[in-house]
Amino acid sequence: MARRSTASFFARAYERNLKALTKLTLSNGKRVAGQVQRATAKRLKPPPGKGDWLSGMAMGAGGARGYHLFRPADLVLQPGEKLPLLVMLHGCGQTGRDFAASTRMNALAVRERFLVLYPEQDRIAHPQGCWNWYERRSGKADAEAATLMAAVDQACMLYPVDRDRVAVVGLSAGASMAALLATRYANRFRAVVMHSGVAPGAAKSSATALGAMRGQHVPPMPVTAVGKAMGAAAVFSTLPPLLVLHGDADAVVAPSNAVSSAAVWATAVGAHAGLPRDLQRGQRRAMRVTDFKRQGRTLVSLCEIAGLDHSWSGGARGLLFSDPIGPDATRMAWAFAAAQFKRPR
Repeated sequence: MARRSTASFFARAYERNLKALTKLTLSNGKRVAGQVQRATAKRLKPPPGKGDWLSGMAMGAGGARGYHLFRPADLVLQPGEKLPLLVMLHGCGQTGRDFAASTRMNALAVRERFLVLYPEQDRIAHPQGCWNWYERRSGKADAEAATLMAAVDQACMLYPVDRDRVAVVGLSAGASMAALLATRYANRFRAVVMHSGVAPGAAKSSATALGAMRGQHVPPMPVTAVGKAMGAAAVFSTLPPLLVLHGDADAVVAPSNAVSSAAVWATAVGAHAGLPRDLQRGQRRAMRVTDFKRQGRTLVSLCEIAGLDHSWSGGARGLLFSDPIGPDATRMAWAFAAAQFKRPR
């Protein structure tokens, strides 16, 4: 009887423990599933802006990449009318939706009537969601650039895009990829905006990319070296105008990259620096602006922003990589691009 009682006791205890474990597992499973569901819903939820958040997928040499296109609401187009397109390349640790929310470019697109394309890096291609702008030696960067161009081409086919009014804007790794796109496909873009990016041609591999981010390997280069460094296939005088934005308190990408980016680009297009001027609006951070001109036209503009870290200047409050008190980089990027759209090629 003692043996039966002992066995029965252990059986009942085992059964109770099994039920408790099952209940706990199911509870944790529901909690985890709920977290995943909420995270997925947040990721899929359209960012602020009155319009359509349209999903797509592009295939190219670098594989498949998803994207979203923002189309302002209540667009009434005249027969045959086409709209400008801004291609927005997010930084590391961001998604296209994050970038849209931080920059608030969609709200500006509603007011100014243009389309916005947000390509999305695949975490399989890079665990941190960075664009592989630096993998020139292996060919991965050029392949990824080709896939991004496939996304641009797809947007141009599916939506009323004016192919003569396309500009590319990027933050951090997105800025460096924007520069690569503009050098590889110079005739496809009318303007390029680099915000907190590494200077063109400063890296060819992951090892040299880290050094370039710290400000190494990026001194202004002589004109004979520019071609090889930037890897451009086109005649350099055809490079689109460049706007460079960078904070002087950036601890992720050294501010010297901004100066080098402007110098390399200006050398390539034959532009010369004018006198820097200091600007400040209200309580926003001050910035120093240097324009590089050729025959009276600004082809490169360098904006060094005081006290700004590795963040989108003037971005939405409370988001990563977003500084609300900096000069409004969103307006500056659009104004710079729009000015180029008005000029003949």
